[in-house]
Order: sequence, then structure tokens, then C-alpha cells
Amino acid sequence: MTAFSIRVMTYNIHKGFSVGNRRFVLRQIRDELRTADVDIVFLQEIQGQHVIREAEIVDWPTESQFEYMADQIWSHYAYAKNAIYNAGHHGNAILSKYPFVHWENLRFSTIRPASRSLLHGVVDIPERQMKLHVICVHLDFLPNLRMRQLKRLNERIRACVPKNEPLILAGDFNDWHGQVSRYLASDLELNEIFHTLHGKHARTFPSWWPMLPVDRIYYRGLQPIECDSFEQNPWHRLSDHTPLYAKFEI
Repeated sequence: MTAFSIRVMTYNIHKGFSVGNRRFVLRQIRDELRTADVDIVFLQEIQGQHVIREAEIVDWPTESQFEYMADQIWSHYAYAKNAIYNAGHHGNAILSKYPFVHWENLRFSTIRPASRSLLHGVVDIPERQMKLHVICVHLDFLPNLRMRQLKRLNERIRACVPKNEPLILAGDFNDWHGQVSRYLASDLELNEIFHTLHGKHARTFPSWWPMLPVDRIYYRGLQPIECDSFEQNPWHRLSDHTPLYAKFEI
């Protein structure tokens, strides 16, 4: 059987705004993602709806941000509301060139302005007649809340992801001390691709001077091939995070 690879990216897009909310740059973000030419995109802080900005910003898309980003490149997508407020909501999204068998959003908390969740999808890979589990998360800043969310994540993976089916877990983990990686490695046998290939996590925040390794791509049941952190122009001028890229062999 010939080798088959899959390329992914994770990116906190800051609701489509540049650093400090100076400019609305969703179009540029979409154009750069197209250039990256990946199969699956894990997005955090993507705006599902905002009625005030829709009225005020000239180039605000007529559809939701995740539909606008997906366009005709990623014809399959899933969106999960995390934060819900009077003007609208934002959350996580997964864009995929492969069809979803199913997907589900699990809320981590009941605090509406800052609620967190995990978006778990299963995509079908026809070329290999197999299922790939994809989970997008955006964890809490506070360590005690983040540990509770990790336990919920642990329960979900143990209950719903068979060990013989590959898994990619990606997103913004808000962890710069390595606590998440130690926990996921010991409890779920998940590795992080940058740590595997380069011996350390990629620094992704803030984008103009990346210092904190908060964004990650974990995997199980796949062979890591390459990875990169897009810190160069124009990525460092878009969101306040830099995106991560990874390539795996199935």
C-alpha cells in the first residue's frame, strides 16, 4: 500500500481581527489559509454571529465566518458555539475536505460569557477506508478550570475514540508550562508533533513576538512527518496567535 498523508492546521483567528482589533482581516486570513493548502483546519475564536459588527463593518461576510472561510475549499465543516452573548456568539470550528460521519459539541462550563467546549468530529478518509477523529478545543486560562476540562476531555476520548482509530487533537490550550502535554501523554498516549520532531512546543503567542507555547497539535495512531509555525509575514500581522501546520502519514 502506498503512503498516504494528511495535512492540518490549527489557528486562533481572534474573530477575524488583527492585533488590538485595529483591522478586520478575515479576507486575508482566508486567502492565506487557501495558500497553505491543508486538508483539515482547526479554528478557535471564530465568529458565528455578531449583529452589531455585521451592520458596522463594510466587508463583514454575508454568511457566518466558518462558512466564509470554508468556501469551496473545505466543503465539510462543523461549528460549536462557545461564548454566547446578546450580539451573537463565537466558538470553535473544523473545516475539512473529507466528509463528517458525525460531530458533536460538548460544553465545558455554564458561564455564558466565557464558556468553553470541545468539538469532536469523525471524518471519513475514503482513500484508506478509515475514520479519523478530530477534536478542536480552546481551554481556560485558569489552571484549576483547565484541569477540569482536561478530565472531561480524557473521559470523552476514552469513551468515544477507539485506540485502533487515529486521532488529532488541536487548538488553543492556554498552557505554557507543559502540564497539558504531560497529562495527555501519561493518560491517553497522545504526543504533540512539535515536541516529537523538535524537542519543544512551538511558541505561538503573541504573534508579533511569539513567547508562549499555547497552541498545540496532538496525535495518536499517526506517523508525524513535518510541522511548522507560521511566524513570517503576513501571518504575524493577522491574528494575535500564529498558526501551526502539521503533516502526518497514515
